[in-house]
Amino acid sequence: MTTDTGKPGSNTSLAQRARAIRRNALLMGEVQGQGYIGQALGAADLLAVSYFHAMDYRPGDPEWEGRDRFYLSIGHYAIALYAAMIEAGILPEDEIATYGMDDSRLPMSGMASYTPGMEITGGSLGHGLGIAVGAAMGLKRKGSDRFVYNLLSDGELGEGSTWEAVMSATQWKLDNLIAIVDFNNQQADGPTRDALAQTPEAPKWEAFGWHAQEVDGNDMDALVQAFDTARTLKDAKPRVIICNTRMCKGIPFLEEREITHFVRVEPEEWQKALAIHDANKPA
Repeated sequence: MTTDTGKPGSNTSLAQRARAIRRNALLMGEVQGQGYIGQALGAADLLAVSYFHAMDYRPGDPEWEGRDRFYLSIGHYAIALYAAMIEAGILPEDEIATYGMDDSRLPMSGMASYTPGMEITGGSLGHGLGIAVGAAMGLKRKGSDRFVYNLLSDGELGEGSTWEAVMSATQWKLDNLIAIVDFNNQQADGPTRDALAQTPEAPKWEAFGWHAQEVDGNDMDALVQAFDTARTLKDAKPRVIICNTRMCKGIPFLEEREITHFVRVEPEEWQKALAIHDANKPA
């Protein structure tokens, strides 16, 4: 199994990191009894690779100038990013119990002014990639070799502003920009592919001048390879990794639900979900 490279606890496998991210998210969901748990469970693997394989950062100094930036375009995925940042040591574990409460640093939608390590305030959807383009341009003008990672959703591919940002990134040859698309085929009103005519995604991005890869977003080895390719590519072009993920990954009785965009779970079901999660420990 792939392991961390140069991060705290480097003998911990990426699968173990992803498992911890899922557990953190479930515990936060239990606090409110509801939330965007499906997205957090589905995106845990790509977040583990981002924070424990690909990115450079200092847990105790979220504003360190030499860091890679992780921009969460999809603000309602905040629970997923909090879960990853808690595992990374950027946020303390004891704040899990405050999730979504008044005066908490972990509001239900991500806000940069509240949360250390939250680079931008995400949502309304479709704006994150444009912000990432500006940041990537700024880093280049400062002579920085750092990457900007931007996590966006499949639903944001229906936003015109996203494609304006795509074209801008190509125009400015932003080879320090890596977009990550969480393609879980689920929106508030139903399947993404039913909401707008989605064609195969990688060829579309390639037509706009990006280097595009499409992978199973819950396959750790495939993710590691895709991130490594994106980081080491010599071409002067932006990069995108389209990650096909499964909502509520790892909790079968939640995976089977027809509607998983916003999950409401009965109190006793949280303990059932945690028990299932804890029984499936990776090596």
